[in-house]
Amino acid sequence: MEVIRDGRRWRIGTAGDVAWLADRTTHGLSITTAVPPVFDAYATCHPPAGVGFEVHERALVDELARHTPEQTWWLGYLDTGAHDIVFPDAPKVHLYAGWPYVLVEAGPEQALTWRTGHMRGDGPLPDLMFPADHCWLVSALWDDTWTDLGGPAALISALHRNPLVNAHPVGPDEDALPPGLTRE
Repeated sequence: MEVIRDGRRWRIGTAGDVAWLADRTTHGLSITTAVPPVFDAYATCHPPAGVGFEVHERALVDELARHTPEQTWWLGYLDTGAHDIVFPDAPKVHLYAGWPYVLVEAGPEQALTWRTGHMRGDGPLPDLMFPADHCWLVSALWDDTWTDLGGPAALISALHRNPLVNAHPVGPDEDALPPGLTRE
């Protein structure tokens, strides 16, 4: 199925497009609750003090784009019933604990412009993103105020060095809660 936005056709993803990560996450508080244990390195991130969500998310997407060969990205919007999912009438795929996502094949620019706020703040980012080659995954679970990442060690290191991204490397068995935040 395709949808139209910005004068272009965009492909809607299916269960086959997320099969590589479906049923591969764990239960609990570790990073692998949001990101399957298939990557070389992991991190969590949250806007640092004094930095807004849009600036933080732009920096995150810019780093991801710099470390990703030219290709499409899959953008996933979790349907909570209370947040913008961009294409509300599109079919959904189910991930994690059966949560419904609208999955759209697009790119970094759409990741930064399509949405008008999400459950973590006022930024535009989707709740799930990964490139076509699956070399990294960005995931923010519905009840978390931070973002989880998995990918090549060089990418996680670059995200950690960028003060606007504020990435904190964690091991696959470590708690995903970023320093300074608390669970509600």
